[in-house]
Amino acid sequence: MNIDINTKMVTLIGTPLNQSFAARMQNAGYEAAGLNMLYFYTEADKEHLGDIVNGLRYMNFAGFAVTKPNKVRVLRYLDELDPLCRKMGASNTVAKTKDGKLIGYNTDGIGFYTSLTQDGGIEVDQSVFFCFGGGGAGRAMCSVLAHYGARKIYITDAFEPCAKSLAADINENFAPVAEFVHYEDFSKLAACDVVLNASGVGMGASIGQSPMPTEHIQPSQFYFDACYNPGKTQFLLNAEEKGCRVLNGLDMSLYQGAAQIELWTGQKPPVEAMRRELLAILAEQSQ
Repeated sequence: MNIDINTKMVTLIGTPLNQSFAARMQNAGYEAAGLNMLYFYTEADKEHLGDIVNGLRYMNFAGFAVTKPNKVRVLRYLDELDPLCRKMGASNTVAKTKDGKLIGYNTDGIGFYTSLTQDGGIEVDQSVFFCFGGGGAGRAMCSVLAHYGARKIYITDAFEPCAKSLAADINENFAPVAEFVHYEDFSKLAACDVVLNASGVGMGASIGQSPMPTEHIQPSQFYFDACYNPGKTQFLLNAEEKGCRVLNGLDMSLYQGAAQIELWTGQKPPVEAMRRELLAILAEQSQ
């Protein structure tokens, strides 16, 4: 693409980002839609997040994306929050208005729900869920489950206050269906239809690890991992070996990324072009 004075920038803020496919997917979408935009990465943790966000206000940005570990903390630096984002307590997408206001949204939830129901065939209002991870991704996933009528959601996290807070927020803001579970207490797993990994365990430096031991896996359960690189984490491989249906976060990423483009541009996103790029990346990785 040609970058000029009118090119609108978008950056993804988080760490680590070396496993992310977002830039190639987004830039393929911009090209297919004829948008003069560029998506790139900014590796940063919570320490300098406020400085970065404030700087973006005064630069030629359409907005920015947010990932681990910044999805919750970023809220304090924004001017307005979409109602669903406010109830979730996490943002992965920020759009900048013409007058420089930063408005927070959460497209992770709708991306996850679309993938879980369309690709996974899960009937949310008929299911009991167990979620590893109460951070930004876990917040979006569990909140949207509660929004669409999940029967029960058990939530755990290595940092227990995070899971406790999420369960309390869901019960207050959505429906009284969430329950905090102490970390490494797997006693509730037997009662669950769907097991979710939003902890990040299995990606980056923790490749080959899973947040749960294999003896608690039941063949009747469905396993979902928000990670998509690697395509099958140890969490999913273990479940698949036990005869479970599994799904990774690739289409969650696709659907949430498409929703981001619509927020940043007001245009319908070229979903199939974005899907082709993601599949091309996966094919390259398997060679």
